[in-house]
Amino acid sequence: MFEKYFMIAVYFSVLLLLGYLASRRVRTMRDFVIGGKSLGFWVAAFSAQATGESAWLLLGLTGMGAMVGFSAYWVVLGEILGVAAMWFLMAGRFKRLTDQYNAITVIDYMVSRFRCNTHTLRILSATALTIFVLIYIAAQIDATGSAFETFLDWNYMTGAIVGFVIVTTYCIAGGFLAAAWTDMLQGAIMLACLVLLPVVAWLSLSNSDAIYSSLSAIDPGLTQLWGPGGFTLMNLAAVTGMALIGLGFLGSPQVFARLIAIRDESQINRGKWVAVVFTLLADFSAVSIGVLGRYIFTTEGVDPEAVLGNGAQNVLPELVSYTFPPWLVGLYVAAVLSAIMSTVSSLIVMAAGSITHDLYERIYNPNLTDARAATLCRRATLLLAGFSLGIALLVSVLSPERTIFWFVIFGWSGIAATFCPMIILSLFWERFTERAAIAAMVTGFSMTIVSKFVLQELDSVGPYFTALETMPPSFLSALLVGYFVAVRWPDQTLARTFREDLSS
Repeated sequence: MFEKYFMIAVYFSVLLLLGYLASRRVRTMRDFVIGGKSLGFWVAAFSAQATGESAWLLLGLTGMGAMVGFSAYWVVLGEILGVAAMWFLMAGRFKRLTDQYNAITVIDYMVSRFRCNTHTLRILSATALTIFVLIYIAAQIDATGSAFETFLDWNYMTGAIVGFVIVTTYCIAGGFLAAAWTDMLQGAIMLACLVLLPVVAWLSLSNSDAIYSSLSAIDPGLTQLWGPGGFTLMNLAAVTGMALIGLGFLGSPQVFARLIAIRDESQINRGKWVAVVFTLLADFSAVSIGVLGRYIFTTEGVDPEAVLGNGAQNVLPELVSYTFPPWLVGLYVAAVLSAIMSTVSSLIVMAAGSITHDLYERIYNPNLTDARAATLCRRATLLLAGFSLGIALLVSVLSPERTIFWFVIFGWSGIAATFCPMIILSLFWERFTERAAIAAMVTGFSMTIVSKFVLQELDSVGPYFTALETMPPSFLSALLVGYFVAVRWPDQTLARTFREDLSS
């Protein structure tokens, strides 16, 4: 047990050190929110991917691999396509426009893109973002408590509070730079641990050639890409839901904040390959860990959740303990915490910056000094973190059967459906308008809730919507509504202005 605590202590010490070093470079609002636009491609790419992946990768996706087997590899395909589309198609244009508009938040970009004369879009965007960010952060804090409970036999609430204190401390101190620098470290740890575990576990098996046949004997559905029963309408819905998880990379503010903060467009051209390779290795390894864990720890007729926990989300810690000595187990505790804290830090800083800059400064106090704005950002960071902790603890009491994967996905889907369709249309369609953007946002936000709590409860089609999950119907609805509103109420002057923005 000493080895585990030693590795965790070293890891936390490095995080706090990076937070302290970053704090010495934070003097203004711009420093706190986007790090002075100073990120290189390695830091930006690792930070974006570590932020986007979160706890669902190490605990949720590994658990899904154990539960459903080979069909979980559809998530890998969807993630790669989403990340590639973001970096190869959207990042360069978004970077050029945000630099031209001198934007420091995604909401700044939208207000400038649509030449907004009112604060409606700014208020709606900041409010929707804050709500789903609180849910998303709460899911990460929940995963922190579960990680400490699983790895170290801590009380769940103690683990959640300890993780909350650490990440809040370095975020308040160093803002965006602390989040980005720690993301780089955390992303590297997470990637190395994910890739190493399935390789070493597979090499340690004396009968590795029998994995496929043994999985088929445990459950024939585990070795079918379409899931149990092959190609059916229900399995198609489930596969579609898994394959479209990558849609969240196409405009989610916590990811696109890295594009605003990157030094220049040349860094994007280099960082895109880092991001795609990171995603391929990390996601493929995560599913493979789950598949190997199902093979090693279960037999025919055994309920995987009875052995590997709710949603099989304990498969990674079980495989780590089975494969490695205690001191390396401590490193994997750090890897899980890395996945969690990289997302929490990024979301907290982004939301705090949005509340301070997009709402308070831009609407109520345009003469706010930089030093005062940075102070308010720190206070907002603490407030948001406290609310998220409360939500996490409340959900742990009210929903003991929850899984980390779907808790995280609800927050991820809400942010994605609210912002991604609007960002896509705003970048590539000159006729897209402010009115259409507001309609798309309201639709995406509303449909996330309707899909989760109404459509999935319907007697006839509810199971299909449950298999599909919330993002596909919400995303598509927002995209269609945004298109139809822009066509119905066009703005030719805005279209001409946007063409000029792109050409200048």
